Amino acid sequence: MTHTPTIPTSLEWHEDHLLILNQQKLPNTVEYLTLTNITDYYNAIVSLKVRGAPAIGITAAYGLAHAASHYETDNLTEFTHLFRRDKDYLADSRPTAVNLVWALNRLEQVLAHAQSVNEAKTNLLHSAIQIHTEDEEVCRMIGEYALDVLDDKRRIMTICNAGSIATSKYGTALAPFHLGRERGIGFQVFACETRPVLQGARLTAWELQQSGVDVTLITDSMAAHTIKEKGVEAVIVGADRISANGDTANKIGTSMLAILCHHYHIPFYVAAPSSTFDLSSRTGDDIPIEERGPDEITTMGGTMIAPEHVHVYNPAFDVTSHELISGIITEKGVLYPHFQESIQQTINLA
Repeated sequence: MTHTPTIPTSLEWHEDHLLILNQQKLPNTVEYLTLTNITDYYNAIVSLKVRGAPAIGITAAYGLAHAASHYETDNLTEFTHLFRRDKDYLADSRPTAVNLVWALNRLEQVLAHAQSVNEAKTNLLHSAIQIHTEDEEVCRMIGEYALDVLDDKRRIMTICNAGSIATSKYGTALAPFHLGRERGIGFQVFACETRPVLQGARLTAWELQQSGVDVTLITDSMAAHTIKEKGVEAVIVGADRISANGDTANKIGTSMLAILCHHYHIPFYVAAPSSTFDLSSRTGDDIPIEERGPDEITTMGGTMIAPEHVHVYNPAFDVTSHELISGIITEKGVLYPHFQESIQQTINLA
């Protein structure tokens, strides 16, 4: 059977629930889950059933608006109290991805202008839908700028999954590959497997195959050899948080690729929407790094692959110094060093 290339998506809002692609089951099973209460939303984010900074923000926005629509009170003060309780609950689900708090704060700003509970419920849901639809256009613009930046470079490496299933559509780091495929531009993408949860192997490889993009899977430890032997011309990655000086938190293993790019004299690009910038974090040292459970490293598919009771260190992210970044590709344009100045001039979080 011939596969018709199509860009997969992971989020679909219905009147009384959010349908999400269960990214824990990929690539073997394409399963959609129905989220109907705030606990469903929280658990989906924590368990990585939905993941990717923009998709997490969209999901949390729907979760908060959906929960608020069921508050049984006509008192706006009481409504606001319940809203803030649930906002804090969802904000605690993934501490590193700044889009999560950005989306929740945006809903809180909408609530501040409501004159009644009914108006609040309507406007909150409208705002969540708006965040969702805006993200698709943001990702398309990131893809356009990335195509310009990559120019005639065709052999590109990436890590983790910063693609269409991590956003509303197109993705960030993978956006130029999806847009390129639509326009007949042939990239050869080398996807690092991304241990320990294998987002590159399970998600990026699957997503790019679905879209008809030429993708080759490698283990993370093959990156240096692959850059040298396969003539990789650039690396492009996503981001979960970018500090005011351009230091960037992304999936663990990203800083390793940036160091390799510096050694091999090839560009290292970060692709992210303006909502990923956290100007309250002065440098990468201010970014909280989530540490996850040891079973992600000690088990594979439920089978132990390490000695029992071995000590485990499992940070989900690392921080890449701004000094190693060639450019940050946003929907507002491409930022270049000196990032402190270019970020201040370009990124408006209002």
